[in-house]
Amino acid sequence: MTDAGMLEPGAGELVWAGGLGVRFLVGADRSDGRFALVEHPLKPNALASPIHTHSREDEVSFVLEGRIGVQIGEHEFIAEPGSVVFKPRGVAHAFWNAGSEPARVLEIISPGGFEEYFRELAALLTPGARFDPAAMVALADRYGLSLDLASVARLRDKHGLTTGR
Repeated sequence: MTDAGMLEPGAGELVWAGGLGVRFLVGADRSDGRFALVEHPLKPNALASPIHTHSREDEVSFVLEGRIGVQIGEHEFIAEPGSVVFKPRGVAHAFWNAGSEPARVLEIISPGGFEEYFRELAALLTPGARFDPAAMVALADRYGLSLDLASVARLRDKHGLTTGR
């Protein structure tokens, strides 16, 4: 059932998965599954995601502040505030904070439901917990997501990124 209403500035649950934050704004439960809206605060020079491919969702990102590095397929670019980035399902992509200041991205995910992946991912990447690549791949599989974990080192080294939890 659709639940209309307003969310106050700064409201919405916020979780962190390494340098990627996820503030839950509108979930699939409020949009009859049509979409989800999340805000991604990113720590400076942080890799937000390795190369990955969605089989079920399209994503549209609007850069609110900072400089966001994006790889879609083989193409890399920097998205500045006001830029819109479309990441269609079936196309490999990654993104990161390309600056030394925090950044923020507003992201629409369609259809909704994938936003719950971030909640589960944050639980896997709890600070101090042992990194378990098999658990991460199993989580991705449940959400129809293909991860290229080998891309983490390449993106980190190429762009001077942090990947710590």
